[in-house]
Formats: sequence, C-alpha cells, structure tokens
Amino acid sequence: MSTLTVGTRDIALDKDGNLVELGDWSEDVAQALAEREGISLTAEHWEVLSLLRAFYDEFQLSPATRPLIKYTALKLGPEKGNSLHLNRLFNGTPAKLAAKLAGLPKPTNCI
Repeated sequence: MSTLTVGTRDIALDKDGNLVELGDWSEDVAQALAEREGISLTAEHWEVLSLLRAFYDEFQLSPATRPLIKYTALKLGPEKGNSLHLNRLFNGTPAKLAAKLAGLPKPTNCI
C-alpha cells in the first residue's frame, strides 16, 4: 500500500493506486491523482468524474467501459459518450483511470 500526500493529509492507496477509503476523495485529491497519471484535469474531465460519482451513488459500483460509454451518452450526449472522446481524456483506459480519479474502486472486470 502506498500513500498520496495532499496538503497535510496522507491518503492511503491500494496496490493499483485507487483510494482505500472512498471518503478520502476531494477535488484536491483528484488533482493529485491526475498529476501522478500525467493528466491536467479540464472541464471535460470534471464532467465525466462527476458523472462517474453519480453513477456510483446510484448503483454502488464503478462502470466498466461499455456501461460508462452508454451512461455518458445518456447523460451528456453522443458527442461525449463515445469511446474516442473518453479514451482521449483518460489515456486509453477510461473506465479504470476515470474511476481512480473519481475516487472510486476499480471496475471489477478491468485488468
């Protein structure tokens, strides 16, 4: 297990770099996680991260890629709910990386 230091807090991460405690998430934590991944979060990223957190609140799970694409298309429209857009934002691993940045568990069927 490793830690992520955000301000004066040390936040526990699992072996994949996801939060151990979902309650540790904040926008500052998301920024720090994104920096570790070499991503500068834009409004488009935040839109998807907020959507993912809403999905998790509703279904108590992190969506795999296909459900993520479908849910994004349903909520944000087909121009944002497609694999090209999500892969561009999240370095080709949208479900896994977006879940990590949103402070959620890794989707169960992601390697």
